[in-house]
Amino acid sequence: MNVRSIHFTPLLCKTVAVHTLTYMVAGILAYNLGDYETAYSQPPLSNFMRPTSDPWVMAGPLFQPIRGLIFALAFYPLREVLFSRKGGWLVLWWLLVALGILSTFGPSPGSMEGMIYTIIPPLDQLLGLWEVVLQSLLLSTLLFYWVRHPEKRWLNWCLGILFFVTLVLPALGFLAQQAG
Repeated sequence: MNVRSIHFTPLLCKTVAVHTLTYMVAGILAYNLGDYETAYSQPPLSNFMRPTSDPWVMAGPLFQPIRGLIFALAFYPLREVLFSRKGGWLVLWWLLVALGILSTFGPSPGSMEGMIYTIIPPLDQLLGLWEVVLQSLLLSTLLFYWVRHPEKRWLNWCLGILFFVTLVLPALGFLAQQAG
């Protein structure tokens, strides 16, 4: 794939959509499989995480396009390495895991800093990593495929509709909760 054929606006739209969708998929899986309702209501997570019933948690997916924009701004200058090579998805995934999960600047749970500076037991931190590792893998592979196959109009439609639904449902739920 020619890097000159990758323009910022399509990369932005695809990154925003894929990030938001994979965020929701990983979040729904983690909420159900990780019993977040219980985990977030007890220390140490209850000391810094909102309860899952909080309206801001329901509205969380609505803010993910902003993160998608930030990702697209980071991916665009690296587009040759990430999208023009056969294994670019793996490079993208490693960048996300290395910089966004394991080596964050702050003490995020599961990161090197989190292991050192938080009171969350290291085993609990490691057991919670699967959600973000899964989401970063889904983001990397799906975005890589979509960027490399712009001719697949069905993919544009499917992911576009799913993105729209992913934003509309939480928005309606949030508004209903605020009205009730």
